[in-house]
Amino acid sequence: MFWIRPLVLPLALLVDRFTGDPHHRLHPVALLGAFIGWWGRPGRYHPALQRTTGVIMWVVTVMLFSLPFLVAELLLPWFILLIAGPILLKSCLAWRSLEEHALSVEKALDEGLAEGRSQVQYMVSRNPTALSREQVLSAAYESVSENLVDSIVSPLCYYAVFGLPGAAIYRAANTMDAMLGYRDERARLGWFSARADDVLNYIPARITAALLLCYFASRGRLFPALQCLRQEGRKRPGVNGGLPMAVMAGGTGTRFEKPGAYTIGPGDRTLFEAGPEILSAVRVCTLFLTLVLMMVLMFLALSIPVI
Repeated sequence: MFWIRPLVLPLALLVDRFTGDPHHRLHPVALLGAFIGWWGRPGRYHPALQRTTGVIMWVVTVMLFSLPFLVAELLLPWFILLIAGPILLKSCLAWRSLEEHALSVEKALDEGLAEGRSQVQYMVSRNPTALSREQVLSAAYESVSENLVDSIVSPLCYYAVFGLPGAAIYRAANTMDAMLGYRDERARLGWFSARADDVLNYIPARITAALLLCYFASRGRLFPALQCLRQEGRKRPGVNGGLPMAVMAGGTGTRFEKPGAYTIGPGDRTLFEAGPEILSAVRVCTLFLTLVLMMVLMFLALSIPVI
């Protein structure tokens, strides 16, 4: 039933726009997080066993989370899969919630800096207590830029190539990195999760940078976006996250800053000014990527002989 795959893509985006991220303990990703939280406690294991445990439990978690997605794709009748598929795929991506979180930070800042600092903690792990208003917005819009890869482009690409199980495997891997991939007491247990996430996001991060470059080219901002990518795309730790952030900062003429760690972008505009364009860039790239993937999948579906 390969022909269903291109139809599921836009339907999943529609489900996302209408429902957002329901905060319910039985949501698939909430259950995934609870399971990772159960086994992902370094104190449970001797330090010498933590690396091996991290690898084994990564595999177990990926298998358990992706199994229902695999069963659905293989066993459900096409008319049920056409309904269940978008709902399952939507659980692996988050588009509307990215915008809502960023806008909630802006709204909180309107009520005061303390409220903005409190709200941004839901988006980033950094300590917000000493952040200025612009740095609070930077944390929020950095998260939006980086999560264009993690929460939209990667799950859509893995779905297009590997179907629902592909999107589920990616979501499980990315969630483990988000919960365990830190250089603290979780470093040994989460080392494999962090490396796996880097590998899985390597190509999608570069696809995202290319999409953003196309967007800013259409707005006459290709050169500053490309220049920032070349000069500052490696400032952020890691091999992937700095790429979309650099293109976004250069294309919008703003600056992302994590105090004591990095600054990316020219800073010609404040994030209060550039924020709406960042959200617009995310929307356009999401829709354009979905359209391209649909066309490719439809072409492949028409090319595959029916046996």
